[in-house]
Order: sequence, then C-alpha cells, then structure tokens
Amino acid sequence: MSSKALQQIPLRQIIRSELQRAADPVKARGMQAYMKSAMPYFGVPTIPLRRICKRVFDAHLLPDKDAWQSQCLAIWRGARRREEWYAAIELTGHRFYRAYQTRQTLPMYEEMIVTGAWWDVVDTIASHCLGDLLRADPAFLRKKMLQWSRSRNLWKRRSSILCQLSFKAETDLPLLYACIEPSLDSNEFFLRKAIGWALRQYVWTDSREVQRYVSEHADRLSPLSKREALKNIGG
Repeated sequence: MSSKALQQIPLRQIIRSELQRAADPVKARGMQAYMKSAMPYFGVPTIPLRRICKRVFDAHLLPDKDAWQSQCLAIWRGARRREEWYAAIELTGHRFYRAYQTRQTLPMYEEMIVTGAWWDVVDTIASHCLGDLLRADPAFLRKKMLQWSRSRNLWKRRSSILCQLSFKAETDLPLLYACIEPSLDSNEFFLRKAIGWALRQYVWTDSREVQRYVSEHADRLSPLSKREALKNIGG
C-alpha cells in the first residue's frame, strides 16, 4: 500500500489493525477479568503494546496540535477494546507532541478521566499527563486541581491527589494537602487508596513530614490511607 493511501486511513484504524495482529484471546480473557472491565481486550500486554504504538505513531506523524488532539480523541472515543484506550494515552505522551502539553489540552484529559472511570487509565493520565501540565503551567493547573479535589466525580478527585506522584522534592505540599483535604472523610476506596499512595510517594523525599501529617490527621485518615502512607517507613 502506498504512503499516500496509508495517510488516508484513519490513525485509529491503523492502530486497531496492528493490535488485532498481536491479539491473544487467552490473555484477553485474563486481562479483562483482572481489570473487571466491561470493555473487552485484545490480549496485548503493556510492553508489546507500547512497541506497536511507538512504531505506528512514529510512522504517522501529525502536522499540528489540532490534528494530534483530534486523533487522540478519535482513538479514545472509537475504542472497542481497552488497549485502544491505552494507545490513545500513549499518543498523548508521544515525544513529538510534548510542546502541545498546554492548558488547552486539559479538557481532553478531563474527558478521558471521566469516561474512562477506572484506575488503569485514570492513574496514568493523572500522574503523567496532568503532572506534565502542572509542571508547564503551575498557576493554572493548581487552580484546576483544587477545583477537581471537590468534584462530585471521584475520578477527578483521585486525579487531583495523584497528579504529583513523580514530583519528589518538587512536590507542592500545600497543593497536595489541599487536594487531599476534601476526601479525608470519604468512604470511597479509590480515594482512600490515592491518599495513602500520594503520601507514600513523598516518604522518599521527607519521611518525617509524612509521619507528622499522618499523626496530625490520625482521627480523619482511614486505616487504609495510614497503612499505605507509612508502608515504606521502617519501624
């Protein structure tokens, strides 16, 4: 097939065809069961999937930000198998499009978080995509994450808590604590887990600060959050 003909094929169709070639029905059943997903799988594990995405996306570069965002959403919205969601997320983080990570892309990530509504996609978008936006535009994203921390949507709340997972010493502690605060009394497992996880990540930077925070909020933090937060602190 000529390169011109390939350019006329929607990118979502190309990535779907490549994933179908690599499909493993046996693995697909196990992956769907593990993820408790209503959406079926092709049965393509993470490493092969990333290789496929890199090969396809490197070979079909998009001309501008609008085309990139359009293709990300087309793959996401048209997904029939869960790996297509994963592929859309891979395209959002492709190295050729790093300059497009601006505040204008936040609605795209918000759509993915709200419609994905499960930890496998939400956590990747929160820790990588939102994290990159927070680094690039801290004042704007800080305001947005504070709003999300009080959202009725638990996945937006979880995202606000997890958006600094990779920040280490650069973590904006006031922002982290402010995003945790509205969910301290929540009974939602995924919020309790997120609180503990975010605090546990900061242990590697300042374990005493995490111990102080947990002690100060011991009456409000759930046992799960406390256990997760202190997991990597020696006795």
